[in-house]
Amino acid sequence: MKIIDAKGKACPEPVMMTKAALDKNIVEIEIHVDNEVASRNVERFLKKSGFESEVKKVGEDFHIAGRKDNATGHNSNNEKTLSARKPSGNRAVFISRNVMGGNDEELGEVLMKSFLGTLAQIDNPPAKIALMNEGIKLALEGSSSCEHLKELEKKGVEIFVCGTCSNHFGLTEKIGTGIISNMFDITDALLASDSVISI
Repeated sequence: MKIIDAKGKACPEPVMMTKAALDKNIVEIEIHVDNEVASRNVERFLKKSGFESEVKKVGEDFHIAGRKDNATGHNSNNEKTLSARKPSGNRAVFISRNVMGGNDEELGEVLMKSFLGTLAQIDNPPAKIALMNEGIKLALEGSSSCEHLKELEKKGVEIFVCGTCSNHFGLTEKIGTGIISNMFDITDALLASDSVISI
């Protein structure tokens, strides 16, 4: 079994270290990290890469054990089911602020909520929305913008919330929707899109 010590590593290095090991055809791996966001990111990456995973809390650290899942047929069916629920097209929206436009924050807040509400109502929303910097505040539980994002998730839109950003603002526990993600996943999702709208 390959053991990776990623404690103290900043996002997205734990995921990148895991990816480097998997690229060498590792079938059993254990990654040690020192925070829950990194643990979630690594676990999600392992599952995305076809691994079964188990997370154990060891003191203040998290140990994520992964083993290659040979039941590829079952996973493929799941992926087909998920992809069938996704919106058509492969567009992404990148949002780095919780307001839209210029210096009038009150107007900018109204415009942003209106934008997300409109996206939630149209028949062909983007496939992905990435929230970074102050944009992660749009996903705070209890906000009207969060409700719009939840509606988009129900339509199959993937919502990526930057974990580094939510940690910086001390809001990780208050995020009400989306996947707490990392720079690697967000960059990969944006680069895989046919077009990206930046707000």
